[in-house]
Amino acid sequence: MKAITITEPGGPEVLTWTDVPDPVPGPGEVLVEVAASAVNRADLMQRQGFYEPPPGASAYPGLEVSGRIAALGTGVSGWSVGDEVCALLGGGGYAEKVAVPAGQLLPVPEGVGLVDAAGLPEVVSTVWSNVFLISHLRPGETLLVHGGSSGIGTMAIQLAKAVGARVAVTAGTEDKLRYCGELGADILINYREQDFVEELKKATEGAGADVILDNMGAKYLDRNVQALAVNGRLAIIGLQGGIKGELNLNALLMKRAAVTAASLRARPLSEKTSIVAAVREHVWPLIAAGKVRPIIDRTLPMSEAAAAHRVLEESGHIGKVLLTL
Repeated sequence: MKAITITEPGGPEVLTWTDVPDPVPGPGEVLVEVAASAVNRADLMQRQGFYEPPPGASAYPGLEVSGRIAALGTGVSGWSVGDEVCALLGGGGYAEKVAVPAGQLLPVPEGVGLVDAAGLPEVVSTVWSNVFLISHLRPGETLLVHGGSSGIGTMAIQLAKAVGARVAVTAGTEDKLRYCGELGADILINYREQDFVEELKKATEGAGADVILDNMGAKYLDRNVQALAVNGRLAIIGLQGGIKGELNLNALLMKRAAVTAASLRARPLSEKTSIVAAVREHVWPLIAAGKVRPIIDRTLPMSEAAAAHRVLEESGHIGKVLLTL
């Protein structure tokens, strides 16, 4: 088969579409013939040499795919050759075929095309696990999403609104903020021109956010704590703003607040299986009902993965960028 390989750490030009051995599904795995994959920030980090795949995962980038089951490994039940699926991966999505643990498979949800379904597994699993399973966002609470126009952000807006929460977002352009508003965001903050702590406090009568979903890390740590409501929960899922920051423990203590940090890729199979099962139970019905949908900015041929990486690096997109076969 063909796959995108990383010849050496570097820029998008190191991504090469080349012949590689076909994967073989092991016990408990299925072989998926890929229709599409999606580009995530983690792929860019892996390309740059900063994010190695977890043990046992494919060395090729790509954390989610959609496609059709081509073969079943031993011990797999509940799936058949030819089923249309999407899947959460530890790696290997930028390829014509990928072996996937059966517990990380999802059926293509009703109302979503096979290609567009590639933009669901990683973002939905990340948002559901951090905002709902860990941070326990409840109806009537306020969620602040940094990077509201990203793949993660557009999904977080929709899921939070679907369960009856109020949503605030940050984004860097008026066009992005306008789109977030069309998706249902209630509080729109231009982080280039406004202080998100002040704007959030104004919009919530001083209360702040009950849950913050943060992709920045160190750069926003202190201000995120300032923006939290009493009993607030800060969920860190990215480190675009650095890995080391100073935490005011007294401010955290006075608010009886919590800070969590969780990645998805390195979790053990049992945890990923549990998250995927929760997504299928709680989110797939929302998609079928038309309350939630994947937001796709554009699709590119998988052989042009380098161009797709440049799109993400320029941050001009809204939602997901897909690679198709």
